[in-house]
Amino acid sequence: MTSNYIRGRELIIQTYHHKNINVPWVPFAGIHAGRLKGYSATEMLVNKTKLLECLLEVKKTYYPDGMPVIFDLQVEAEILGCTLRWSDKAPPMVIDHPCSDEMIIPEKIPEQHEGRLPIILDVMKSLKEEIGTQVALFGLICGPLTLASHLRGTNFYIDLISNPQYAVELLTYTSRVTKSMTEYYTEAGMDIIAVVDPVVSQISPTMFKEFLVKEFSSIFSHIKTLDAFSSFFVCGDATKNLEPMCQTHPDSIFVDENIDMVQAYKILSNHNVILGGNIPLATTMLFGTQQDNMKYVVDLLEKIGTENLIIAPGCDMPYDTPFENVVGAIEAVQKPDLIRKSLENYHKVESDILVELPNYHTLHKPLVEVFTIDSEVCAACGYMLATAVDVKDMFGDKIDLIEYKWIKQENIERAKKLNIQHLPCILINGEVKYSSIIPTKDKLFSEIEKYL
Repeated sequence: MTSNYIRGRELIIQTYHHKNINVPWVPFAGIHAGRLKGYSATEMLVNKTKLLECLLEVKKTYYPDGMPVIFDLQVEAEILGCTLRWSDKAPPMVIDHPCSDEMIIPEKIPEQHEGRLPIILDVMKSLKEEIGTQVALFGLICGPLTLASHLRGTNFYIDLISNPQYAVELLTYTSRVTKSMTEYYTEAGMDIIAVVDPVVSQISPTMFKEFLVKEFSSIFSHIKTLDAFSSFFVCGDATKNLEPMCQTHPDSIFVDENIDMVQAYKILSNHNVILGGNIPLATTMLFGTQQDNMKYVVDLLEKIGTENLIIAPGCDMPYDTPFENVVGAIEAVQKPDLIRKSLENYHKVESDILVELPNYHTLHKPLVEVFTIDSEVCAACGYMLATAVDVKDMFGDKIDLIEYKWIKQENIERAKKLNIQHLPCILINGEVKYSSIIPTKDKLFSEIEKYL
């Protein structure tokens, strides 16, 4: 081991100061942390003792340089009046929206004694005390656009076009919530505040600049005053928004498998922003082999190098991710030359699952197919599916609607046969109509009408 081989919190801090020699490893073991100790996602997310136990197991098992304390974008929404549906193998999901029927601007700001915040803040403090000198701790907060969607539902995507003043006011409010959460989390000892806003990938650069540059710039500036590092987490194909995202001045941006890392790295390098990601969640981590995970990581390191890069899963790891696949990724991050040598005879094992597509030309009525990572986990996927469900309710039996989740291997093969490039997306009779962009209900309705 050379003197230059630095890992743990020190490596993360060096990386955020743009002085790293090695590449940090940050496993997003949110709900997956529960599996390590045999707890359901719900058990872990509502119980302080179990949550802390699971996080300490992540530290012991996956040798993180940095790690999130909790990966749940519904904490703020629950306090603000959203009802949640709980799952054994997924974070809770918002199922109703208190502002959906009336354009109101809430005044309430979550307080530290409300909802699950006492559990989360206590665990953050305990974790900081126990391992905080060894591992950099990430505090994940729901971003203003996704939180506005939680409060307003799919109507918010209509508001961005038809009621822009209301949209601005609601985003100003949700940004205030985000800033308050950053204060709670930094006070509890978090080194990096990650603003997680998956829905950002679903809007245009024009909308991002009009509605979000000011808010995110203010949030990241606020984090800096709290003496913490900042990160901008986004899911889906946010390539079109990477440039304006950089202009909000986060210290880092984390992306998923929908984004070309080499292209993203070039954009972020122009702004001296660190890039994090993006081991594919389903195709590699969940359904791949240990060698698949090793290969993805060493290839990524070979393409990009070691500067201003953090290796991580594309998002919160699926609950059932095999232990050995995560270990493969760890080995590749920490011993890339050795692992690259061991993969000289690597051959990817192709799936033998056969999928039969409908005969789209002979359908009796339009078929709307929504391909998602998992609408119960991914907010962007959930709101795209919700739009399709709302439109299905308008058409009734005149159309058919089905969701295909990427967490099922046969759906991955189905997507390959349809040449689907990015998730989430909506197809009508086998044709991709909306990819990484949530349509308004009116637009989707009009598009479906063409097929009637």
